[in-house]
Amino acid sequence: MVDLSRVQQARERLDAHVRDLVAWHFSPETGCPFWLDFASRLDFDPRDKIGGYADLKKLGHFQDEWLRGGPVRRWIPKGLAGKGVSVFETGGSTGIPKYRVSMDDFRIDYEMFSDTLSDETFPKGCDWLMLGPTGPRRLRLAIEHLAQYRGGIAFHVDLDPRWVNKLIKRSAFHELELYKEHVVDQALTILKANDKVRCVFTTPKLLEALCAKIDLARYGITGIFCGGTEMNAQFHRFAREELVPGIDFRPTYGNTLMGLACHKPFVPEDEYRITYYPPHPRAVIDVVDPDDPNRVVDYGETGRVMLTTLTREFFVPCFLERDEGERMGPIDLYPWDGVQNLRLFSRLQSSVVVGVY
Repeated sequence: MVDLSRVQQARERLDAHVRDLVAWHFSPETGCPFWLDFASRLDFDPRDKIGGYADLKKLGHFQDEWLRGGPVRRWIPKGLAGKGVSVFETGGSTGIPKYRVSMDDFRIDYEMFSDTLSDETFPKGCDWLMLGPTGPRRLRLAIEHLAQYRGGIAFHVDLDPRWVNKLIKRSAFHELELYKEHVVDQALTILKANDKVRCVFTTPKLLEALCAKIDLARYGITGIFCGGTEMNAQFHRFAREELVPGIDFRPTYGNTLMGLACHKPFVPEDEYRITYYPPHPRAVIDVVDPDDPNRVVDYGETGRVMLTTLTREFFVPCFLERDEGERMGPIDLYPWDGVQNLRLFSRLQSSVVVGVY
């Protein structure tokens, strides 16, 4: 049983965090041009009317299209003027990608994730292989910072998921296989040339392709964290029992907007089902009724994932993700809601291309 007092404390902490962030993002002194313009068209001042997390629905749902295109400076808070800014992209296979500006959020998010890792299986001072999407994506810098934060060095491959998606769309499956081999060969070269690599980030499809070539344990790999839409209970079992037995395997759910959600500690009784908990209070996940997104579904019920991002750099309230899953209750380690059996939202399955993820 979860300690209900810890659940209440987490809710109170979240409400206080919301009040602080709303005051920041809607203040003329510290807010960004986008949110200040947004507030000018409201018939209320968010700083007066939003007293906690539940009140964020008064702002409506954040629209996907708001992030497409520039000028990206409209997202930079005045209170952070002068700091170095990174721009991360998501999407972009067709049309204009979505942009997120960032200063330190990706570092903070992955330092928080670092605190969940075992020093025995993700040893400090050892090096990392990042076998995943690079280019203008947050993940590339985030993994590098994670490695550096833990005293190591990150090695990267070249991987362009937009090219993979184009190959899939034109059914160029032979070319797709050649590109996958090209990516995996880069990883093999890194592992053969650098004997201090002990930790790996990759996606399910690429992990399977890598393990078809080598035994990662024999190359000294002791910890793997893995994320992507192909991460389900079936693959979780396959990874632990066949691909990388004996290696600490950590499923994760992350994206450019949220940061990184951790899987609850693995126990056999879960039958390999994966339950993710977001990095509260910097990000909150609700599982909502697809036909009425203002209604959170009951525990165990299926719904669409709604994400709220709450940092000084970036404020995204009530954003409907492209994923669905079952709402799960708080646990002692994470005394707030989580989501289980995450998968592509069923109503989008015919329109979304899933490549290396």
